[in-house]
Amino acid sequence: MTRFLESGSGFASAEWVMFGAPSDATVSRRGGAQYAPDVIRCESHHIESYSPSLGGDLKDVSFVDLGNVFLSPGDVQSYLTKVEKVVTSFAGKGKRILMIGGDHLVSLAGVRGVISKYSDLHVLHFDAHADLRDFYLGSRYSHATVMRRVAECLAKSKRLHQFAIRSGSKEEIEWGKRNTDLHLMQLSEPLRKVIDEIGDSPVYVSLDIDVLDPSVAPGTGTPEPNGIGVSDLFDVLRYMKGLNVVGFDLVEISPPNDVNNITSLLGAKIVREVLITLGGDSVDQ
Repeated sequence: MTRFLESGSGFASAEWVMFGAPSDATVSRRGGAQYAPDVIRCESHHIESYSPSLGGDLKDVSFVDLGNVFLSPGDVQSYLTKVEKVVTSFAGKGKRILMIGGDHLVSLAGVRGVISKYSDLHVLHFDAHADLRDFYLGSRYSHATVMRRVAECLAKSKRLHQFAIRSGSKEEIEWGKRNTDLHLMQLSEPLRKVIDEIGDSPVYVSLDIDVLDPSVAPGTGTPEPNGIGVSDLFDVLRYMKGLNVVGFDLVEISPPNDVNNITSLLGAKIVREVLITLGGDSVDQ
């Protein structure tokens, strides 16, 4: 299997551990997110390891790509449990986790695994959709309910910070205003304030590619007009420099719905920028 550009080979010495969670189990509109981890890896070999905007190089980042977690198609609880166990194991060894989905529900397993070590965890969520439904299509476990479940993991303490949200039901938005730190159609200003407030607390970041406008990221299952731009997103990543990010996921890229793989290529650049931006910081062992 193709590994991500400049991946090391040693787990023991790696600061960051990358893996794919290829699931389409709860996709409700257009599938294909299960193919994203492998396609993003392939596209990473069509970009440079050096980032001109950051002045850094992947070659100088300590990370290893361990491949994909095998997930049983359609068995939601099984794949959540499996991914959670993987993340719990890595976090327990002091590793930072970078997970590539997959539909957005995999983020719940990522948060559950990380919070087993970091009970004071904050979650930064970037998305077009609030994902705060209690049930969707008869299930409590869906890409449309994932942040409701995450908020429950955080005891509705408003340590779930949601940015650039531009879609959701009335009930979702009202629930979010009461139980999460919800920012509708706002990004940079509230994010800077939250970063200042978080300080050294451990942080998990969940990035749904549909936070971007479909004109720049068409390869996703649930596109939503009027999104942010690529420059806005890369600014966000730079703002995170110095945060104690212990976990990061990139979800909902759907190669079959893409145009010339531009969204998967962008996904590879996002991974590169994340690793270069955050790769030099230490994690509490």
